[in-house]
Amino acid sequence: MNQILQLLKQNIQDDARIFTEKADLVSYSFDASFGSYMPEYVVQPLTTEEVAAVIKLANTHKVPVYPRGQGTSLSGGPLPVRGGIVLDLSRWTSKLEIDAENMLAIVSPGVTAQAINDAALLHGLIYPPDPSSMNIATIGGNLAENSGGPKGLKYGVTKDYVIGLEVVTPEGNVIRTGGKTMKNVTGYDLTKLIVGSEGTLGVITEAILRLYPKPKATETLMAQFDDIVDAGRAISSILSAGIIPAKLEIMDKASVEAVEAYRPSGLPTNIDALILIELDGHPEAIKDEIKRVNDVCIKENARAVQIAQSKEEAAQLWQARKLVSPAIVRLKPTKISEDATVPRSKIPEMFQRLKEIREKYNVDLVVFGHAGDGNLHPNIIADERDAEEMRRVEKAVEEIFRTAIELGGTLSGEHGIGTLKAPFMEMELGAVGVDMMKRIKQAWDPNDILNPGKIFPEPNQRFVLTND
Repeated sequence: MNQILQLLKQNIQDDARIFTEKADLVSYSFDASFGSYMPEYVVQPLTTEEVAAVIKLANTHKVPVYPRGQGTSLSGGPLPVRGGIVLDLSRWTSKLEIDAENMLAIVSPGVTAQAINDAALLHGLIYPPDPSSMNIATIGGNLAENSGGPKGLKYGVTKDYVIGLEVVTPEGNVIRTGGKTMKNVTGYDLTKLIVGSEGTLGVITEAILRLYPKPKATETLMAQFDDIVDAGRAISSILSAGIIPAKLEIMDKASVEAVEAYRPSGLPTNIDALILIELDGHPEAIKDEIKRVNDVCIKENARAVQIAQSKEEAAQLWQARKLVSPAIVRLKPTKISEDATVPRSKIPEMFQRLKEIREKYNVDLVVFGHAGDGNLHPNIIADERDAEEMRRVEKAVEEIFRTAIELGGTLSGEHGIGTLKAPFMEMELGAVGVDMMKRIKQAWDPNDILNPGKIFPEPNQRFVLTND
């Protein structure tokens, strides 16, 4: 028995939570992005003490460690690119406490966002961050990647709800950041530093999350457009009118057609785009906002605006939006899902540029996403067995990133950087900006133990979309 395995068995109470067989390791060699890398060991810790013990031995013996939830990352965040130990935290679901008096949730890293929201609803509260994978992905992964979702427009992303963490450092020590108080300005804000650091600075073992009162009412509208650029202008105009919907999502013609072919729900297919809008708050305020949203959309050339007449009708419209991802992969087997984000005022221009990129590279580009906060999901559907097509796709994706940054946007609104977007970091942050981030990483993790090979580009690393 090798030394590392022997040490792991000394620190993990149950041998059944340590995997070394190839058949088991393969399941941890990939995520929802590209690339496949085999780990040497997988460990499923269930306590802070077990995490700290594994990190200490890894730091002593210079073995890389990769924290992982359910592997739903779209950017390569949990991939074990240098072998070593995968730390599977998805089974650690023992704590889900709702502190209704303080409007907080205290959770273990393996709990899902859906479970947190369901538990909060029992107390008349909600946990607003709603990544599309919220019923599968773990809160630990959401925290590491700073995940968002449709409600990000009004309620923000995961980082806006975290006020305290328990973290195991890269040297195996346990620290607490923040706490249960709404205000906490003691020293540096390590909570904000850890959230979104993609598992490179520490392993989150517990989180204290803010909850909100459940809105008294919600209403859903759908506006149809003959030109997606008009839809973009309508989105900007709604927000400029001082209306902040809970959700404001867009589906282009290709995504509508794909959903109707996959599971028909009566969406119009003879349009160029539609936007779905959810308003929440006091019933009287919503009545006023519905009228104003309708007027804005008509002014921006909407062909029609439909107000859902029942909860069932509203649910059907939102279900159609959720079906976009599974629907479009029926066209071709490989889906490249990006989340380039631009300022709200640049949404119409971004739509126009995406049209041009689709034609320039002759790629199947589908556009949908959280248009209200500028977080678009340009998805390209391709077949990775077609090398010539994949080269065009790589160029198209590069131009999408470059365009987003030219328009004052960012590489990622909610998916993180991981391995896929690392080659573009300097494009957005500049050499000095990247260097300052590297210095933070080096100070926290001098032996480069935690999730190495992420965020920062390796020498000569280029953007690739193959699993070679």
